[in-house]
Amino acid sequence: MQNKIYLACVGTRPEIIKMAPVYHEMRSRGHTMLLVHTGQHESITDGLYAFFDMLPDITIYLKRQSSSLTHLTCALLESIDSAVEQLKPDVILVQGDTTSAFVGALIGCYHHKQVAHIEAGLRTHESEPFPEEKNREMIGRLSDWHFSPTEQAVMNLQNEGICSSRIFEVGNTVIDAAIWTNQRISAENFDFSLAAPPELVLFIAHYSVRRLILVTAHRRENWGQPIRDIAIAVGRLLLRHEDVVVVWPVHPNPAVRVSVEDEIRQLPTSVQERICLTEPLGYQALIAILVRCEFALTDSGGIQEEASAFGKPVLITRKSTERQELVDAGGALLVGTDTDLILDKAELLLSDPLFYRQMQLNESPFGDGHSARHIVDVLTQEISSVALLAGHLPSANVYSEGGISL
Repeated sequence: MQNKIYLACVGTRPEIIKMAPVYHEMRSRGHTMLLVHTGQHESITDGLYAFFDMLPDITIYLKRQSSSLTHLTCALLESIDSAVEQLKPDVILVQGDTTSAFVGALIGCYHHKQVAHIEAGLRTHESEPFPEEKNREMIGRLSDWHFSPTEQAVMNLQNEGICSSRIFEVGNTVIDAAIWTNQRISAENFDFSLAAPPELVLFIAHYSVRRLILVTAHRRENWGQPIRDIAIAVGRLLLRHEDVVVVWPVHPNPAVRVSVEDEIRQLPTSVQERICLTEPLGYQALIAILVRCEFALTDSGGIQEEASAFGKPVLITRKSTERQELVDAGGALLVGTDTDLILDKAELLLSDPLFYRQMQLNESPFGDGHSARHIVDVLTQEISSVALLAGHLPSANVYSEGGISL
């Protein structure tokens, strides 16, 4: 089979993390793997690319004149189209449900390129999260290969009429990345002070024997009062538990930061001192904190997955989740942004050892850390277009053996 050119189209922090294992698996086998950076998370992506040893072949510098999704989509359409014209890939890889993933898949369709969707089939079957739910639905109509993390994701695609022979249950590459990163930071030469902001380094050193909770909140549907309610719940929890501290990497968007800081400022000084509001963390620091914490309170899909890799319970500050498998397995609870419900479940995790142990999973429902190998196995073998289009296989392909290393 002639060697094809593969192009990964990524631009946000989660995309980079989840694409990294595939990127390295491809290159380790001698395949041509190119990368276009679409530029959304410009301020925090350089460190990620350096950590994962991924050098973009093309970097798109977005000149954002508006925060509207229309403006972003138009800018990405022009830029990604130009990148594809220049690099001439045979296959375009997109990850997840971002605008860059949707536009990358659309440009692939326009150029008659095969499109591989990593983390395919996630659904809430609701309008939220917006616009991610619609993005992943549309990517599902544009893709040639659908790499689903779980059986439920496979079923979602089958229920939408996607041919089973085009769907592959491979687990989620974020588990690959999280396990690999934890192995690196567990090495004797890892220096947390070089990976984390100075204020966090001092905070962790000062409160080394306290129980720690990781909190994140950034989703558009939680902007405003919902994030304020999360902050109120965190403050009340700390008032009740003097042996608990909180690390809260705050999203740089002013709509998030102002809400969090306003609520925290109203707490007694003794409580404020036990909350570390820090900048978004590099991946090494985030995994180090996740491994160290008691549990995570988050609206992040990625952290739901990463926490499951280390058996950490999760309280999900959303009404629904496209990672329902974690809830069904008992490793997470949907608490929304209701202050009383957050407090009730957090209290149980802090005070009831049996309840805590019940939420500690022995294995992640999102894979065993070998997803990238399974994806590359599929992409690099000769699959006839007839089989892809005709859908002869009665059920999706399932991959559950093997292993990779970055």
